[in-house]
Amino acid sequence: MLRETDVAAPWHEGRSETALERCDRNLVELLQEVRVVQTGVQVLFAFLLTVPLAAGFPDLTAFQRGVYFATLLVTGAAAVLLIAPTAYHRILFRLGDKEHLVMVANRFTLAGLVCVGLSMVGALVLVTDLLFGAAFVFVTTALAALACLVLWCLLPLRRRRALR
Repeated sequence: MLRETDVAAPWHEGRSETALERCDRNLVELLQEVRVVQTGVQVLFAFLLTVPLAAGFPDLTAFQRGVYFATLLVTGAAAVLLIAPTAYHRILFRLGDKEHLVMVANRFTLAGLVCVGLSMVGALVLVTDLLFGAAFVFVTTALAALACLVLWCLLPLRRRRALR
């Protein structure tokens, strides 16, 4: 359990904050980041929930239905994972377990971002297949997946390794 007198880790020496203050700041930053992503996920999820009501939905191929359903599931998972830090915080509020809360919320958020990337790619696959066909589906899927992988994972991990 953290106390106000705990010393900040060496990589935070320029901040003159206690470990508890660092946890407070980290949690606020994390929840703000989640708010940004959460809105987009909720809009995509709402859109996907209305798709079966569209006139052309019965005409979808088995592949398109499969992509639709997988995308719906992964978008739902993203919403659940990105809402989880807030629920977790509310339940643990004022119990002095903020360091654990920040660690768990970070993991939920990372897993949620993986689901966001998969849901975006899935939505692109579905729409591209409806509009253009297989060749464009492959190119679009590869580019979208590569963009998420490089910008959301590989570049930050490379920078993280360089900072250590």
